[in-house]
Amino acid sequence: MLRATLRSLAAHRGRLLLSALAVLLSVAFVVGSVIFSDTVRHTFDRLFAASAADVTVLPRDAPEGRDQTLSGAEPTVPAALAGPAAEVDGVADARPEVRVQSATVVGADGRRIGSTTGAPTIATGWYPEPRRVVELAEGRPARGDREALLDRDSAERHDVSVGDRLRIVAEPGTVTVEVVGLAAFTTTNPGATLVFLDPDVAARVLLGDAERATSLAVTAAEGVPHPVLRDRVAAALGGDYTYRTAEQQSESAAAELGTVLGVIRWVMLGFAGVAVLVGVFLIINTFAMLVAQRTRELGLLRALGAERRQVRRSVLVEALLLGVVGASLGLLAGVGLAHGLVRLMGLLGMYLDPADIRIEPVVPVAAYVVGVGVTLVAAALPARRAGRVPPVAALADTEVSAVGRPLRLRAALGAAVAVAGAGALVMLARAESAGRAGTWLAVGVALTLLAAVLAGPALVRPVVRVLGFGLPRAFGPVAVLARRNALRNPRRTGATASALMVGLALVTGLSIGGASITASFDREVDRTLGADFVIQNESFRPFTSEVARRVDAVEGVGIVVRERFVPLRLALPDGSTHRTIGAAVDPGLDEVARVEYTAGDTAGAVGADRLALDRRFAARHGLAVGSTLEAEFVGGGTARLRVGALVESGSPAPGGDVGAFLGLPTLERHQVAGQDAVLLVNAADGTDPPVLRERLEQALADLPQVQVRDHADYKQLVRDQVAVLLYLVYALLGLAVVIAVLGVVNTLALSVIERTRELGMLRAVGMSRRQLRRMVRLESVVICLFGA
Repeated sequence: MLRATLRSLAAHRGRLLLSALAVLLSVAFVVGSVIFSDTVRHTFDRLFAASAADVTVLPRDAPEGRDQTLSGAEPTVPAALAGPAAEVDGVADARPEVRVQSATVVGADGRRIGSTTGAPTIATGWYPEPRRVVELAEGRPARGDREALLDRDSAERHDVSVGDRLRIVAEPGTVTVEVVGLAAFTTTNPGATLVFLDPDVAARVLLGDAERATSLAVTAAEGVPHPVLRDRVAAALGGDYTYRTAEQQSESAAAELGTVLGVIRWVMLGFAGVAVLVGVFLIINTFAMLVAQRTRELGLLRALGAERRQVRRSVLVEALLLGVVGASLGLLAGVGLAHGLVRLMGLLGMYLDPADIRIEPVVPVAAYVVGVGVTLVAAALPARRAGRVPPVAALADTEVSAVGRPLRLRAALGAAVAVAGAGALVMLARAESAGRAGTWLAVGVALTLLAAVLAGPALVRPVVRVLGFGLPRAFGPVAVLARRNALRNPRRTGATASALMVGLALVTGLSIGGASITASFDREVDRTLGADFVIQNESFRPFTSEVARRVDAVEGVGIVVRERFVPLRLALPDGSTHRTIGAAVDPGLDEVARVEYTAGDTAGAVGADRLALDRRFAARHGLAVGSTLEAEFVGGGTARLRVGALVESGSPAPGGDVGAFLGLPTLERHQVAGQDAVLLVNAADGTDPPVLRERLEQALADLPQVQVRDHADYKQLVRDQVAVLLYLVYALLGLAVVIAVLGVVNTLALSVIERTRELGMLRAVGMSRRQLRRMVRLESVVICLFGA
């Protein structure tokens, strides 16, 4: 039986070629996404490990990662702490360090020097070895407050050379520096822009206070364990600071990066899952048709003594070999895909070394589990049917494809699953939280797609008759034959169309979602934005207060309302806590925005020690106007705030997911200074908005980190971001559509082989080759229309 199976597979290997290609593509996507995410993680792990001090002293509860990026806050510690820390037993060296991500570097041409992919621009001091991740490649270190070094990758991207002048825009002010050297990364450069200053002046230039630092770096003496040294330093300096070993610092940074990488990885694996699902349809169809075409062969094997179990095993062995070949080729293709993704990220500004590509042991295991597992599962049903072929089938005159049992049960089951899917989507519409809505969305989409797959064969005859109604008039008797061929085996037509349906359904759904997002946002901008202009960073990062000072000084400006993002931890009366990104705004909010309140007003929301909340959030936690709660400003102090207003759910208040916003004076009393994220500007009476826009752009011309936008520009910004996301999704879903198209090709190719005698008879009674080709094409069109 094994020899017969191998010979049969060798004789019909061309029929399995497209199925193997489907397995290859599915496995390649899984392998490529896993290798790419592992490579990025490994690259950053090396970077974090190389840059972390043995013990780092940080401000207590300082905002990190996304919180720091949104708020622009730069919490500090006294630089004088280095003295007591250096006296601790086991300390070889202790020094204050300054490292900020809120500065902007501007080239001589007035353009911002930095990544376009969201990677940070880091301004820091040029500290001595051994903890630098860069080395001096050209020139010399910076001296004084008018010199700086730039990383070589950024210099090459922006055509900067030693001797050129740059401007560093920081919160204390703007300084012009000469580039006196270039620094080369000793590890892989992930795309960040680094600018280095003389460490003796970095605090004054970047923080405005030579007596402050963003952290304290402590180096252990030889033989002193990091945890032991951390505990000694903490005992010496007290509990007002956060203490981390190099390992803890690396883990913290890696954990934050892991959250982002996890999203990317699961998204890519989700699309790989779609590709696998579509590939299953193709493999099931292929093996079902191969079993049908080999009815006489299988019947002969049964007549010669083969048992049903042996026949089933024979088909599964073919599937196993197909899966092994497809998984092996897919593994190689996945490695190539990972290399391609690394190259692509380099073009986008994230530089990863192809030599750092990581292939963990789990990768080949995953490749063969997916490739072989999917193929065996897909071939199980055709193998079972093969085992049922009776010995008498060897006497059949032709190879007949059975149409199977009636489809009433599948139709009923599909209808029941469709009702369940519709119910899940109804629950989605009623969900009050994003997490719960996402769960109902996933369930609803999965069930409705499954319902369409189950009921698909039952829908073939009524739907295909309608879709193909006009074809005979256009193409004559050839179209009649094409339509009847599509109707001949509803199960086969339904399975072939279902593969196409899954890919197109996701593409269509996401297209509608993207269009709905932009249309909804356009309506909300028109309804709620009362400002003539919005000034903000193109990547929504905060910017220095110099921007607001310049805008205030522009002739014709009526009112400027600043908005800052603020990380909050709310301690609620019911005993729970909620972490959110709130906002702080100037009192003139009503003049530039229209917030819909259900209780209270803007004066109550931004008054002293007051805040506004979303009404549903407040109701869930027993809060009302007048209630008090404790708010911890991450990186700052703690305050008891009174609820001064409730915002209508869904109203685009500035306060994030729970509508939490307060007045800027309240924030500044309780938190370290942050940076503005948005300026809302109105023209003064008698000033033409286009004229004011020109003046604003002239005033901010040398600050390229911010842009002036009117309503139309603001809408276009969101449209562009949604479009970029959709293009990425379309590219990923294109794989599923390609596999679905392969399924159509494979089905029709095998169908032609199956109908060799029938097609020969049509030629014998006068059908031309061109008419025969047209018939097959029209059959393909009907199947694809049904799937679409």
